[in-house]
Amino acid sequence: MISCDRIRNKSEQVAEKVKEKTKNELREQTQKVIDKVYPPFDHDKPDTENNKKRFKDFLKVEITPDVKNIYCFDDAIGIDADYMFAFNCNATTSKKIIEVHKLTIDSLNSDNGFGMQHDFEWWDKDRIESLQKYSWTNENHYFKYYWYDKENGKAYFFDFDM
Repeated sequence: MISCDRIRNKSEQVAEKVKEKTKNELREQTQKVIDKVYPPFDHDKPDTENNKKRFKDFLKVEITPDVKNIYCFDDAIGIDADYMFAFNCNATTSKKIIEVHKLTIDSLNSDNGFGMQHDFEWWDKDRIESLQKYSWTNENHYFKYYWYDKENGKAYFFDFDM
């Protein structure tokens, strides 16, 4: 009798652990799907795990020790989308970003896209306006703008489509 009760209790404990593990795995899988479909951006806090993931997804360079104060924002509702990143980095990382995204000095286009950008303390439009702009476009449907402030070691990346 005692042996049967012990076996039944142990079986219930194992079943409960399996249920809990399955729930946790399902939660993790659901979060991964949500992150892929609608990845979270933390525009009000620097260097969050979400911001680091978005940095890697969009900027496609490693986060080296010089990369910090990563802020990002997305506006992907509607027919167009835009993504803003501001962060500190050194000139070497800045050069990698320019190379990876095939950005070139933009001396023809004086429009910085400020009308589409959002206002944040970390997105200094006045400072950006005084910086050299690098850009890339895919037949005027998809754009990338990049500015690097050598003096302050600060980069601004704006990715948008129309």
